[in-house]
Amino acid sequence: MSRIGKQPISLPSGVTITVDDEFVSVNGPKGELRQFTMPGIKVNVENSQISVTRDNDEATNRAKHGLMRALVNNMVTGVSQGYERKLEINGVGYRVQPQGADLKLNLGFSHDVIYKVPQGVSVGVEQNIITVSGISKQQVGQAAAEIRALKKPEPYKGKGIKYSDERVLRKSGKSGKE
Repeated sequence: MSRIGKQPISLPSGVTITVDDEFVSVNGPKGELRQFTMPGIKVNVENSQISVTRDNDEATNRAKHGLMRALVNNMVTGVSQGYERKLEINGVGYRVQPQGADLKLNLGFSHDVIYKVPQGVSVGVEQNIITVSGISKQQVGQAAAEIRALKKPEPYKGKGIKYSDERVLRKSGKSGKE
């Protein structure tokens, strides 16, 4: 039995879940999320508990069991609390500013980089910190990864865009200089 898959999910107040043959829909104060159900996996709602079960012990069903439980749990957390990732910009002259719904970044290139924020994700800017937030964990993580990929932190001076909890391993540079 999957260790993650067999754990029940508690349904917070204000959150409703609808399960049909093809989709699991979760409604909450922050919005609505939908996820298709995987064949061989059943999602059951009893009282304020959600349980995920599988039809048999085939390898594919065992693999999907924990995944489906994690996806449903992420949806419940997303519509009730939401998700947030923080990114820091380090470097002389590196700046970010909102431009309508998009981000305008000065990252040391000969041109400004315009990042188009995907629908369902909101981006806030405060000095050199970018906050990516939304109800879908997948969309928030993907948007944060795309912003970070515009200028990854380099190991010598630490310039670039990094997650706020990320630690960049620094190199000493030339051997004669420390």
